[in-house]
Amino acid sequence: MSETLTGSPAKNYVGGEWRDSAGGETYEKHNPWRPSQVTGIYPASDAEDAHAAIEAAQDAFPAWSSLPASARAAYFGKAANAIEARAERIAQDMTAEMGKPLREARLEALRAATILRFAAGEAWRPAGEMYEPSVPNQRLYTLRRPLGVVALITPWNFPIAIPVWKLAPALIYGNTVVLKLGYEAPRTGLHVAEAFAEADLPPGVLNVLTGSGSKVGAELVRNPGVRALSFTGSVPVGRSVREEATARDCRVQLELGGHNPLVVMADAELDRAVEASYAGAFWSAGQKCTATRRILVQDAVYDDFRDRLLARVEAGKVGDPADPETEVGPVVNEGAMEEILAAIERAKGDGTVLAGGGRGDDDGYLIEPTVFEGLADDAELSCEEVFGPVTSLYRFSTLDEGIERANAVRFGLSASIFTRDLHAVQRFTGEIGAGIIHVNSQTAGADVHVPFGGIKGSGWGPHEQGRAAIEFYTEVVTVYQDAPLG
Repeated sequence: MSETLTGSPAKNYVGGEWRDSAGGETYEKHNPWRPSQVTGIYPASDAEDAHAAIEAAQDAFPAWSSLPASARAAYFGKAANAIEARAERIAQDMTAEMGKPLREARLEALRAATILRFAAGEAWRPAGEMYEPSVPNQRLYTLRRPLGVVALITPWNFPIAIPVWKLAPALIYGNTVVLKLGYEAPRTGLHVAEAFAEADLPPGVLNVLTGSGSKVGAELVRNPGVRALSFTGSVPVGRSVREEATARDCRVQLELGGHNPLVVMADAELDRAVEASYAGAFWSAGQKCTATRRILVQDAVYDDFRDRLLARVEAGKVGDPADPETEVGPVVNEGAMEEILAAIERAKGDGTVLAGGGRGDDDGYLIEPTVFEGLADDAELSCEEVFGPVTSLYRFSTLDEGIERANAVRFGLSASIFTRDLHAVQRFTGEIGAGIIHVNSQTAGADVHVPFGGIKGSGWGPHEQGRAAIEFYTEVVTVYQDAPLG
């Protein structure tokens, strides 16, 4: 971090000031590759801190929402420049605190700046529609207005991209924001607060807190000063957020889990499909909601595909995430490692381990890239998300069977098909139960200017990113404007 946040511990950003937690409590974050290393000390914020941030955002809302959108956009350009200037430091902090390989962390840091620049462009895009009236001498149109204070609860696995893709549209449309960073990756998110502070964003427009969801997040969910809440995280927590927040008429957006299939047809380019399967399943140690959890391969090429995939796993660079050549690093913490290894052990009774299946380092929280086969469609690993470097292979015969089995889970976030057959592409894109569909590319990955979100059990509310974000962060009013009679 720059000098603004030097010292121990780091601080929250509330009302334009860097503050300790109200109770003075802190927590340590350790490096998942070398757990004895402390990467930072952060405020263990509580309900009092959340309440103060909400009040600061309420105070800032009238002036911020009344600014022309172009004036709001000017802050975005400055913040994007600040992020780009420290992109390497952001990437290194991300790698140190949550284990994302440096090669991916660098891309994510730069992506945050791109998101801000795209969102700034909303200042010059339509914010309403004109309609033909039913009576003479009338103007009939809609306006989009900001909601007020918006709370954002973000995860650790994309510790700069997800906070930015939530806060950028919220702010450009005139809302003020309270952002609760992922507990396991606070340092990365605080760079965003620092970038906006350097851009001289008015006090209270963006407020950033660190700490646990049970304390900070709970207050954001129940506080009546929060008009809308966007959450990315686990299915059980997301459901409880929805139930409590909607009960007080708060607008809610959820991005939850996935159990994403990649379908390989007999006519596919196999080397390309193998590379996409490896990246989708194992990059970021499989800690993506869009990661490839199931690989369905048509009978005629199953054995060939399996051999090529196992060879790719064997050749993969696994280990220290700070090494720019590393493809697969550790999972985020010891608890996550133990949960994933336990799921692997249970699955060994249901199927066969073709690769991996164990811990990859005596010190770091590294799990070997793991491939199963022979699992039934109703096995735990075939139905439930395991948030780590674990994937499974399945045989299928016909496209009908492949689509049916790909759809046979409660999630619907992302899906991919590899084929040269346009008919198969049209069938798949028309019938697969996913909010994001890839053709001849991996299940993970999303551009900043298009909608992102799942269906079925993977999401709730309007999608994120691109122009779709306007649906969540604004309310529509219809205006009937009749001309005076005289």
